[in-house]
Amino acid sequence: MVRTTLKLVRGTVIALAIGFAPVYSVSAKETISIEERVATLDPGKFVWEPDRATEGPVEIFISLPLQVAYVYRGGTLIGASSVSTGNPGHDTPIGRVEILQKSKEHYSNKYDNAPMPFMQRLTWSGVALHGGKLPGYPASHGCIRLPHKFAAKLFSVTDLGARVVILEQAPSP
Repeated sequence: MVRTTLKLVRGTVIALAIGFAPVYSVSAKETISIEERVATLDPGKFVWEPDRATEGPVEIFISLPLQVAYVYRGGTLIGASSVSTGNPGHDTPIGRVEILQKSKEHYSNKYDNAPMPFMQRLTWSGVALHGGKLPGYPASHGCIRLPHKFAAKLFSVTDLGARVVILEQAPSP
């Protein structure tokens, strides 16, 4: 009788411990690839995993139809972000450019002293990568607007002369 009661108590304690044990799950970050998360970016959102590649040149690809920037280091995708590029009449230029100038705190000398945080100049006519509003469609005067936090992260890993490619289509892997 005592043995049966002890078994019952022990079994009950184990069942309760299991029932109230914390449930561990694998995070979405570990189960969904960076490429899959990039495919579902909402306006103003970004993915940033700089530890995927710690060496090599940083290259940035901008897809105008997708309104997405892809950041590669040493040929490995380390980040991506939604963007807002030039609206009709203020088109963002297509092609390969380089970062010509960088300034953490910059103000437009063309558009009413508008703030352009973490500015990375792409053309001497005023087109730049910088933090700004992202409505989900092209809405700038030709610049490539990025979420503010992403602009700061990108600014920290780029050098003058880094390659930026602006594409009229979605980039291939």
